[in-house]
Amino acid sequence: MSEARRIARATADFFQDLDRQLRPERGPDGEPSANDFQVFELIRIVDRFATEFDELPELIPGRPDYRLLISNRDAGRFAADGAVELGQLDLDLADDD
Repeated sequence: MSEARRIARATADFFQDLDRQLRPERGPDGEPSANDFQVFELIRIVDRFATEFDELPELIPGRPDYRLLISNRDAGRFAADGAVELGQLDLDLADDD
């Protein structure tokens, strides 16, 4: 675990990715909504970037300021103020049945 907890925040691009991939309300067959994701997943993702940024794999080799959280394929980078910004979200919505 990293020595200190970093400030981490989601960007407008992150939320645009979320809205593009999930509908605003739960689907007719129980598919998750963008709100479900924010309630159940977003806090965990922000927390992992805040506490484990240095241990996450580099998104771009040789660029330690860009890291990747593989569990949901979320990408974060250092902002000018030293915070970690979540700027990309790629959800795997395939039904694995």
